[in-house]
Amino acid sequence: LLPQAGYLHPDEFFQSPEVMAGDILNLQVYYPWEFLSSSPCRTVVFPLMTSGVTYWVIKSLQQLDICSSCINSYTLLVSPRLLFTLFSFILDYSVYRLAPFWEVDPWKALVLLAGSYVTLVFYTRTFTNTLEGLLFALLMLLVSSRKSDGSLAEPTSSPLVGIITTAGFFNRPTFLAFALMPLLYWAGLIVDSQKSIKTVINHFLKLVLCACFTAIVFVTADTFYFTSMGLDNLYSIKKSSLFDVIGQLNEKMIVTPFNFLSYNLNPYNLALHGSHPRVTHFTVNGIMLFGILHILAIGAGFKMLKKYIHQLIWVKSYCHGSSGLLVHSEGSPTLLLFYFVPLAFLSLFSHQEPRFLIPLILPLVLFSTSQNRAVKWKHVIIIFNVLGALLFGCLHQGGLIPCLFHLEQLMHSPETSIHPRHYTLLFAHTYMPPRSLLNIKKRDTHIEVIDMAGSEEETLCRTVEQRANNFTCNDCHVFVIIPGTVRATITKCGVSFLNETLIFPHLSMEDPPQIPFLFSGNWRSQLGLYILQLERDQ
Repeated sequence: LLPQAGYLHPDEFFQSPEVMAGDILNLQVYYPWEFLSSSPCRTVVFPLMTSGVTYWVIKSLQQLDICSSCINSYTLLVSPRLLFTLFSFILDYSVYRLAPFWEVDPWKALVLLAGSYVTLVFYTRTFTNTLEGLLFALLMLLVSSRKSDGSLAEPTSSPLVGIITTAGFFNRPTFLAFALMPLLYWAGLIVDSQKSIKTVINHFLKLVLCACFTAIVFVTADTFYFTSMGLDNLYSIKKSSLFDVIGQLNEKMIVTPFNFLSYNLNPYNLALHGSHPRVTHFTVNGIMLFGILHILAIGAGFKMLKKYIHQLIWVKSYCHGSSGLLVHSEGSPTLLLFYFVPLAFLSLFSHQEPRFLIPLILPLVLFSTSQNRAVKWKHVIIIFNVLGALLFGCLHQGGLIPCLFHLEQLMHSPETSIHPRHYTLLFAHTYMPPRSLLNIKKRDTHIEVIDMAGSEEETLCRTVEQRANNFTCNDCHVFVIIPGTVRATITKCGVSFLNETLIFPHLSMEDPPQIPFLFSGNWRSQLGLYILQLERDQ
C-alpha cells in the first residue's frame, strides 16, 4: 500500500496494466507492439485476469458512487500490484508443502524465501515472469506428493498438470523450459507406480485432453480480442449472429505463443532488444538475483557432475557396463536439475535479462536450505538482499513514478478543471513512462506526452528549442523530465525555465552518476530526476 518507487523494467507496465487501463478505463495509453492486431504475441487472458479485474473493480466503485475519485495514479499503480502480492503467497504455500517432500525444514526455507529481495520486489510487480514463477511453483507442487508414511504417492493430478502447463505456455512460451524437469519427473513417477500400461496411457490421455481444452480457451479469447482489437469492441460482437462469430474465428485464428516464438527465434529480432553472451545467465544474472545461493548451487553442481563421472568410469571399468548406477551428492540432484536445466535452455537465447530467472527461486531455496547450506552464509545473504531491495525497489529509475504522480495531481488540480490548460510532457533519458498513471481520458486532447528515450544532445536540444519557440497558446505549459546526470545537457540548449522540481532518489544505470560528484555538495542532483517547466521564448 506504500508502493515501491523503483521501476525495474518497462514490461512491468506495458505487458498488462497499461493495456488494460486503455481497454477498461478508456485512458490514453501506449499499446506495445505485442498487443497490436498486426503482431499479436501476448495472450490477453492473464492481463484480463489480473490488472483487468482490479481496474474493473475500481471502475465499478466509481460508477456506483461508492468512491468518487477511485481512479487516480495511486490506485492505478497499487491495485494490480496488490493482487500480485496476494498471488505471491502461492510461492510461500508451495515452499511450505514441498519442503517435507524434499526433506527440508519448511520454516527455514520460508525465511530464506521471504527474505529474498526477488520475492519482495519482483514477485510484487506485474511481470509475466512473476506469473511464470507462480505457475512453475504450482506445477512442482502437483508432481511432488508423499503419503503420510513418507512413501511416494501415486500421481493423480494429470488434468491439472495439463492445464497449468498449457496456461504457462500461453503466458510465456519459455515456461516449457521450466516445466520440462517437473514433467519428466511426473512421467517417471507414473511409469514406476503403474503396473498396467492401460493406466499409464489413461494418465497421459487426461493430460493431453485438458491441455487441448485449455489451449482452445486461450486461442478463442485471444482471437476475439485481437480481431476486434480491444474490449470495447467485443460488445459489438453480441450483435452479430453466432455463425458470423464462428466464421470470423475460423478466418483468423490467433495463437499468440507461436507468434512469440516465430519472432524470438529470429536472431535479428532478438538483437533489437539487446544481445548478450550465452553465459550471462550463469555468470551475471544468477548472481545478481540470488547472490551466494547461485554460487553454492554451481559448486554443488560441479561436485555432483564430478562424482557422476567418477562413478561412471568405475562402473565401466569394474562392472563391465552394468546398470543400476546411483548418484549420491550433496543435497538432491533432482533439485539441482530443476534449477540448472531451465537455466541452460534459457541460455540458448542471446537476449538474457535477470527477470527471466525469477521462477528458479523455488528450487534454489529448497536446495539451499538442505544440509543448512544457507545458514553458514546468513550475514552475507542478509546484506545482499537489503542492498538488492534498496537498489531495485527504491533507487533504480525511482523518480519516474513519483514524477508521474506529481504531474497527474498538477494536471487534475481544481484550477485546471475550471480553466483547461494544454500540457506537453517531454521525457528524456528515462524508462518509457506509463501513460496510464497520468490518468488522461482518451477524449482529452490537451495533454501531449513525448518520449525521447536516450536521444542525443543535438536532437534533445533541437526539440526543446522548438517547443520554446512555438507556444501555441497563452495557457500552454511544457515540462521537460530528465535525470540529474543529464541536467547539464539542457543548460547548453539556450532555453530558460520558469521553475524546476527535483524528485529524489532516482538512479539511472543508463546515465550513471559520476563518482566524484557523489562526494560533492551536488550529490542529490546526481541522484535525482528533474521536472523543468520551460519558459516561453520572448
